[in-house]
Amino acid sequence: QVQLVESGGRLVQAGDSLRLSCAASGAASGRRFSMYSVGWFRQVPGKEREFVALSRFSAFTGASAYYEGSVEGRFFVSRDNPKSTVYLQMHSLKPEDTAVYYCAAAQGVINMDDRNEYDYWGQGTQVTVSS
Repeated sequence: QVQLVESGGRLVQAGDSLRLSCAASGAASGRRFSMYSVGWFRQVPGKEREFVALSRFSAFTGASAYYEGSVEGRFFVSRDNPKSTVYLQMHSLKPEDTAVYYCAAAQGVINMDDRNEYDYWGQGTQVTVSS
């Protein structure tokens, strides 16, 4: 079993930066963490959970990152495999970035924006951006 815990969400002003963390434990921790792709999603009330970013790791090519269009250039995902943690660094935050942010993990993610590709989910962390 894999447990994911997000942290770092809070109330910020538009234009601020914020870093979210997703810490994995259980079957995805330690050396096994590098085998997992970790995605970030966000959700606002009344809307579907939407893809934000993905972190992959390959022993051959290292870490790679992918982003949804509206956050590309503002959000950056990184991972610390020894710490079994993935980070989402968010810059130039906008009120429309307000949402509950979730991290999710799976091995072998192909369609990164498909929620069904992910086997494990965290409980989410609230990010509120005031104008």
